[in-house]
Amino acid sequence: MRRAILLLLCGFRVLQAESAAGLSWTAPAGWVSKGAATMRAATYTAGDSECVVYFFGPGQGGSIEANLTRWKGQFTRNGQAAPASISKKVVRGINITEMEVAGVYSGTGGPAMAPQTPKPGSRMMAAIIEGPGGNLFVKFTGPENTIRANAAGFEALLASFRKE
Repeated sequence: MRRAILLLLCGFRVLQAESAAGLSWTAPAGWVSKGAATMRAATYTAGDSECVVYFFGPGQGGSIEANLTRWKGQFTRNGQAAPASISKKVVRGINITEMEVAGVYSGTGGPAMAPQTPKPGSRMMAAIIEGPGGNLFVKFTGPENTIRANAAGFEALLASFRKE
């Protein structure tokens, strides 16, 4: 605590680590934390975009494939399903599946949510992080230019995940 106070007095910004599902992470510099909420372990904003880290509980939230399929279905391009790129990597022994897609974003939808007005020119970078206490689902959505400008921050967020 003393170190954090000293760093703040010297003009350094102290980034707080957050945690859920047996994992901890650090928000990228410049992103604004909006805190946690129901089903949200953390919410950040970067300009006019939002990045949410969801945790539904151990074994909850659906399979990796089901989430990727649902997320891809939230985007269209020229009236068709928008193409998405999917990749996998391991960070500090943690499996991460990433997806990126752009086009007209129809929002989250679902049984408990009202449909949103479609938003053209949108982009999503998303990831599913396999934690020891369950999966974390990370969705970074917003205008295409903002997401592109903050892509390095999203990758830094993913690179910061570690087991507690």
